[in-house]
Amino acid sequence: MNVPFLIAKRYFFSQKKRNIISIISNISMIGVAVGSAALIIVLSVFNGLEDLIREIYSSFDPDLKVTAAEGKSFETDTEFMNRIRNTPGVAVVSEVIEDNTLLRYNDRQMVVKIKGVSENYFEQNEIDSAVVEGTGDLYFNNKYRALVGRGVQYQLSIKPTNQFVPLQFLYPRNVKFNPLNPEASFNSLNVLPGGIFAIERQYDDSYVFVPLNFAAELLEYGRRRTAIEIKVEQGFKIEQVKRSMQELLGAEFKVQNSDEQHTSLLRAVKVEKLFVFITFAFILGIASLNIFFSLSMLVIDKKKDIAILASMGATAKAIRNVFLMEGALVACIGAAYGLTLGMLICNLQQNFSIVSMGIASSVVEAYPVKMKVTDFIFTALAIIVITMLVSIRPANKAAAISVKDNL
Repeated sequence: MNVPFLIAKRYFFSQKKRNIISIISNISMIGVAVGSAALIIVLSVFNGLEDLIREIYSSFDPDLKVTAAEGKSFETDTEFMNRIRNTPGVAVVSEVIEDNTLLRYNDRQMVVKIKGVSENYFEQNEIDSAVVEGTGDLYFNNKYRALVGRGVQYQLSIKPTNQFVPLQFLYPRNVKFNPLNPEASFNSLNVLPGGIFAIERQYDDSYVFVPLNFAAELLEYGRRRTAIEIKVEQGFKIEQVKRSMQELLGAEFKVQNSDEQHTSLLRAVKVEKLFVFITFAFILGIASLNIFFSLSMLVIDKKKDIAILASMGATAKAIRNVFLMEGALVACIGAAYGLTLGMLICNLQQNFSIVSMGIASSVVEAYPVKMKVTDFIFTALAIIVITMLVSIRPANKAAAISVKDNL
């Protein structure tokens, strides 16, 4: 039987404690509860935002993306493409050419990212489901069509229904610039707009999809490609196929999964989450100072009890443990209430979307939340560590009380 725990439990639940000590202990529990609940809620929101980023980009990003380790393009041939297609776990292979070009429409112009894609591209991407106007078909009646981002449409006032005004793409040629005839320094190709897509602002404001051959002719790429995008066959693990592909292609190429294609963005979310955890841990530390004060006052109040325990043979370690247990009880009960409250609020947000984003143009109406067991574990560990730190000094003072002076 753990005697120090039983004594600490008796002190905690005793109604004979002085009122001020009881009030401070209750304040300590409330502070720990509020701090731990707030920490769980904020961490869950960051988890939700991380998942939302993945969900948004999943309609645009392939399972695996092959790019050159150096430079922005690489040469391809039939043998090279067949090696990729024959890799176990590869379901769909799409060729991509992507570069910046100047786009003109009527009397307006802007720089856009043109993305030339092979005909099977939409077999592995869901962009065609994001078409909000017109059609996502890049080949219509044996003629090329362009799929334009909604932001680009707004900037240039593009009307997909107007089949008399084409999009004019201009790209600088690899020749000496002639100031007398500037147009001769650019390749120029026209294509009619076929549809408008809306995925996420980063893409909507800059991207235009065109057929691969159209982009190759405009940019003079020939058999060069900027990327090969791969859909992994069901039943195969993406990381397993990635390793096989990297071994096949060697160090001259980078093979990236979906997360690695947005490393900086996801890392920023994780760093922010870490700093939020540290900040709230400090807040919990400040809230736990009340535990320090309540234990200090309890030590003063229980001097005679401590002297009696010592005279009965209780060691300094046992007396110290009594007050460490007392602090742990206050913190654990407060943490239990806080973690339960945080879980309840997160469940309400998940099911009823109580707190909205408050932004008309946001991708989702309410703040996304996702609870993780690891967040609860780390929050509980933080509370335990902080509680032990603030309880050590009062516990040591209790262990040092003189039996002779207090009997």
